[in-house]
Amino acid sequence: MRISFNWLRELVDVSSPEDAALRLTMAGLAVDSVCKVDDDYILDFDLTSNRPDALSHYGIARELAALLGVKARLPQLRPAEQAVAVSKLTSVEITSPRLCPRYCARVILDVEVGPSPEWLVRRLERLGQRSINNIADVTNFVLLEQGHPLHAFDFDCLRGRRIVVRTATEGEQIKTLDGVERRLSAGMLVIADAEVPVAIAGIMGGEHSAISNTTRNVLLESAYFLPSSVRKTARALGMSTEASYRFERGADPEACLRAIDRCAQLIQEIAGGQVAKGVIDVRPEVLLPTQIELRLDRIKALTGLELEPEQVEAVLTRLGFSVEVLFKGARWLVLPPSYRTDIHIEEDLIEEIARHVGYDRIPSVLPLTDGAGSYLEHEESRRKCRNALVANGYFETISFSWVKPELDMRFRPEGWQPISISNPIDEERPIMRTSLLTGLLEAVSRNFSYGVRNVKLFEFGRVYRQSVGRPDEFERLALAATGEAWPNDWSRHEEIDFYIFKGTVETLLESIGYSDYKFSSLATGFLHPTRAASIVVAGQAVGVFGQLATQLCEVFKFKQPVFVCELNLDRLFSLTVGRIVYRPLAKLQAVSRDFSFLVSRSAVYAEIESAVMSLGIPELVAVSLVDVYKGGGIPEDQISLCLSVKFQPQAESLTDEQLAEYDRSIIELLQMRFGARLRDK
Repeated sequence: MRISFNWLRELVDVSSPEDAALRLTMAGLAVDSVCKVDDDYILDFDLTSNRPDALSHYGIARELAALLGVKARLPQLRPAEQAVAVSKLTSVEITSPRLCPRYCARVILDVEVGPSPEWLVRRLERLGQRSINNIADVTNFVLLEQGHPLHAFDFDCLRGRRIVVRTATEGEQIKTLDGVERRLSAGMLVIADAEVPVAIAGIMGGEHSAISNTTRNVLLESAYFLPSSVRKTARALGMSTEASYRFERGADPEACLRAIDRCAQLIQEIAGGQVAKGVIDVRPEVLLPTQIELRLDRIKALTGLELEPEQVEAVLTRLGFSVEVLFKGARWLVLPPSYRTDIHIEEDLIEEIARHVGYDRIPSVLPLTDGAGSYLEHEESRRKCRNALVANGYFETISFSWVKPELDMRFRPEGWQPISISNPIDEERPIMRTSLLTGLLEAVSRNFSYGVRNVKLFEFGRVYRQSVGRPDEFERLALAATGEAWPNDWSRHEEIDFYIFKGTVETLLESIGYSDYKFSSLATGFLHPTRAASIVVAGQAVGVFGQLATQLCEVFKFKQPVFVCELNLDRLFSLTVGRIVYRPLAKLQAVSRDFSFLVSRSAVYAEIESAVMSLGIPELVAVSLVDVYKGGGIPEDQISLCLSVKFQPQAESLTDEQLAEYDRSIIELLQMRFGARLRDK
């Protein structure tokens, strides 16, 4: 909003534009710039939406006067009225009092419409307004001066010479001042004459009743409209005007008479005419501000300011608040002025006091607290996951929660229904995600488009499901990896494969204390049929991982294998973490025994390892797969596995007889359970 310093100085005594800009900015009414224009200075304000009272020269002058400890001045309102009463000329009827609690009207007869005087044209143009004619220019002048929108009708064009404030009927039409024919919806508030709408309330007048060079008699409107009604209508019609900008934020219902009298006076001075006696003031509802209780100790608690009661009362009084003492020096009952539509609760009053006492006086100290900080539930586990992944070269990413349906459906759990967004930000993404993999793979795709082929990403986030009543939310952790496993190690040039990615998943689980986990085969539509696994912890499935299916690689246009994992954190974190038990370092040498077996290609190594560990041999501490061989000399339906079994004695060394007995137990078990055959050395 632009303010003329010369105009401002007519309303309040201020030394310089720089001084005014500094004081107002420090009080929360930010001045972005001060520019010299001829013999004037223009102050450009960046006002917050809760300060409609400051959207005028008088509003700024009122605020500045409170800062300077002086009083703002308004021109004397003395329209010279004629003997004919306005009630004899016209009438006003309000059929929607909730949407229009007050409507004032004046009639001016025998005006002479023409160009505005030079001083008025210059003042409007400096503030970005173009001159139209002397009648319209005066209404714009009063708007800029006092902040209250007005409208002037050609009185002779009003059918029935009367005003009806009502809601439009469905499909009713009006051609507005900008020359556009607009179709109205039921419920939109309009200003009508005896037959048809002549203005859209609080937004723009109609072309039929506009002031023209042939106008002789004028009806002035000054009203208060419900902000939400003006906002809703303006958005629906795609309109934004100086009037709607102010009405949407909340005009002053008590300013109606003052603004219409000022406008009538100026029209009479500039365009001549006779002002009919009196004002039609229809007020079916009186809007009164709510009294608010203010406590001195609450001011100190919120701001840290040590203020005397007299200081509090002085600030509020200068700002136009009515102050009643409830308990001397401790509590007050405060009534905001009608133009401060942003003041509703005690904290609003405290902000006003802090602004005018000075934000710089608020002490820079941390508030005292008796509480101790703590992590949110499971936050420690999340941090361990994050640290483990970062240590393995992964980068965290954050995706939008809304996704493309055609991609989301490929990862959607069976039986889930997505949540549709009623007013989506992006029309291509009208639903909430049911999996994190959609956004994560789009991030991989963006990396590929920039020529990055080694990608490791992870994301913590929530997925959503339609449910009866309130939608369901679930926490997930997803991983995606492709390219070289160790791109920064010159000595290792291995590509990420299923087993390397499986190692990352194992590291992740072990980082948060889960050792009782296993992997089982899995058939799912978005993973490769032979390179996919389900993650089972303490007997419960908590996630899946594997290589992305070929058909999905084609959808995302991936030209290299991509591996993904998604963990159900709600389920995983609900499981009991195994205790870490200290064991002293063994004093005796460990013994390793290697075995080469021929087994069926359908055998699962995890089951072989689990079976060996279940033998209950006290000294048996580890089983590992050393080598896999499928070459010559091996039947096509079989595979050769080389196992290394580690024994760790504790009290005394193992004898050859004990080791031979352990070897026999392992060989017999594998022969019976898996049909394994020991290979010759």
